[in-house]
Amino acid sequence: MKFVSHQQVSQLFHNKFIVVLGDSIQRSVYKDLVLLLQKDKYLNLVQLKRRGEMSFEQDCLVEGGCLSQMHNGTGYREVRQYQSAHHLVRFYFVTRIYSDYMKSIMEDFRQGLKPDLVIVNSCVWDISRYTLEWVDKYKDNLKRFFEELLGILPEESLVIWNLAMPLGERIKGGFVVPEQISHKAPHLRHDVIEANFYSGVLASASKVDVLDLHFHFRFALQHRTNDGVHWNALGHRRISTLVSLHAADAWGVELPLPSLEDFPVAHQLPGREGFPEHVEWPPTTNWCPHPPFSDFPNFEANPPPLPYWHGAAAFHAPFPNPGPLPNARALHGLTPGYDWPRPYAMRTRHARRQYAPYARHMPHLY
Repeated sequence: MKFVSHQQVSQLFHNKFIVVLGDSIQRSVYKDLVLLLQKDKYLNLVQLKRRGEMSFEQDCLVEGGCLSQMHNGTGYREVRQYQSAHHLVRFYFVTRIYSDYMKSIMEDFRQGLKPDLVIVNSCVWDISRYTLEWVDKYKDNLKRFFEELLGILPEESLVIWNLAMPLGERIKGGFVVPEQISHKAPHLRHDVIEANFYSGVLASASKVDVLDLHFHFRFALQHRTNDGVHWNALGHRRISTLVSLHAADAWGVELPLPSLEDFPVAHQLPGREGFPEHVEWPPTTNWCPHPPFSDFPNFEANPPPLPYWHGAAAFHAPFPNPGPLPNARALHGLTPGYDWPRPYAMRTRHARRQYAPYARHMPHLY
């Protein structure tokens, strides 16, 4: 496991204006980035759980949060900003990808400073809190959002659409209001996969970069917290690393990564909920069960020998050709000669990579 360092991130985003849009997971993405811009430390559990506070690591609450009423409704607002001599990072809490509030945010971009990097995701709230028949409305809102945002930002701005991360079978969180969506919770994680497909394809068609966090974290579920929704400090540092690598690749910057063991803080991880007492890499287990393989007989005793399903090998690339496994390959829609495309796409101006949702391949950067 490899992470970016404070020095690398500070240099990569030097004199850059970064905007993060999204829900509570995106808020933690913002927080980890703000922390990493100042020092090689990890978020603690209190920082991950807290919301709407007046200040976090020298940032400030601009709007909403504890300055107004704290609630779990779709109208909750929180705008945060961190500013140093050479960095500007802003976060907007949004519960829908296109709304009157999102229009006001884009009006800020139109009238004010244009961001160099926009990191955005809006999924779980969109598909669970507004309507039962969410597909058509969600796709329509995505199209309008991408069209309007790209019409405002200059060509030099980089927009990264983060696909929603895997949900647990049993979830609990601020957006889970029992009287409204408790009946949706059992199948919400499957709806997220469907929504990710739509948003990923639409983003790619709009020439917006796609970062498939659902793919990257499919074997890292040990970093998901007990609520089945949020992620611990190691998970968020991995997200910061993926975002930084993506931005560096887009801007043509070499970003070599040291190993996790090179960081002193790696040996000081707090042993609380969601944190391992000891970071062991590669994992001792060499496979991870996945629903599609449940169709195989004696699944637990004899998992199918596909190298990209093995936990210890899941973060190394390139993977060898699986060889003559007709049943397993047919199960996943793989045909002979499948070229293992990367799980994300870059903008046209940077050697565009074709986006293939849930391709069983990791980027060469690992």
